[in-house]
Amino acid sequence: MTSGIPVFVNGTRIEIAPGATALDAVSRWDPVAARLLESGGRTLTDSRGLRLDAATPVYPGAIFRVVGTRDADAASADTDES
Repeated sequence: MTSGIPVFVNGTRIEIAPGATALDAVSRWDPVAARLLESGGRTLTDSRGLRLDAATPVYPGAIFRVVGTRDADAASADTDES
């Protein structure tokens, strides 16, 4: 039996403690990616490509994606209604 919450970061399933944040999940997945996220070199999105705050609480089945800031800008432009 596991005690962690299952979440996905860039397609990889990890288990993280209850009360953790998306940044904690990214850090567990890849510490370098977490540092880039903190420094603004990468952006965090959900499964739909919508930007998320790194302090977002994890929940079972959450899908987080660490993307280049340019990729996130392009995804946002694709979903904007004009």
